Amino acid sequence: MDRTVFLIDGFNLYHSISASERLHKYKWINLYRLAAILTPKSSKIVGVYYFTAIAAWDQNKALRHKLFIRVQEHFGVTPIYGKFKMRDKTCRISHGKYQIPEEKQTDVNIAIKLLTLGFNDEYDTAVIISGDSDLIPSIKAVREELPAKKIGIAIPIHRTANELQNIADFYMKIKEKHLASCILPDEIEINGRKITRPTTWK
Repeated sequence: MDRTVFLIDGFNLYHSISASERLHKYKWINLYRLAAILTPKSSKIVGVYYFTAIAAWDQNKALRHKLFIRVQEHFGVTPIYGKFKMRDKTCRISHGKYQIPEEKQTDVNIAIKLLTLGFNDEYDTAVIISGDSDLIPSIKAVREELPAKKIGIAIPIHRTANELQNIADFYMKIKEKHLASCILPDEIEINGRKITRPTTWK
C-alpha cells in the first residue's frame, strides 16, 4: 500500500479561505480529515504535518490559533513552527517608514521535512497543500535525488499554481465540497476540556 504524507502550508491554505467571507466557516476544519478525503483508497496516510507560525503580537489571534493547533494535534496532525519577522516598508504617499510582520521559515521547513522523510524512506508519495511557487526548488531536489518518490500538489481553493503543477507528478484542486466535509463540530471535548469554535470563524 502506498505510504502518503501531507505537508500543509498553513498560511497559504488559511489565506485562500480568508479571501472570501463566505468561506470563513471553513477555518474550523479537521486537517487530517481533509488529507484523508484527498487520499485514494489504495494509499495509507503515514503523516500529516502542519507548517505555521504564531502571531505573538496579537493575543486574541494567537489564542485562536493555538486552540486550532491543539484540536489538530488531537486528530493526529503534527505542527511544525516557523516564526514572524518584522519587515521594513515605506509608505508610497507619505514616504514614512513602518514595519509589517512577515512569516518566515515555512518554505525551508517544508523543504527540510520533505527531504528528511524522503531520505529516511518514510513515504512513497508526498502531497503538499500549497500554491506557493517558492516550493519548486525543494520538489526539484526530491525528484533529482529520490526519483522513486512521487510529489503531488493540492492547490488551495480559488488559487492557481501553474508552476507547481508543471513540476509535480500530479495535482488536484481543493474544492468547497472537500472543505465542507471537514468542518469540525462547534464544540469538541479533549481530555475533559471543552473547546469551542471561535465566534469569528462561523
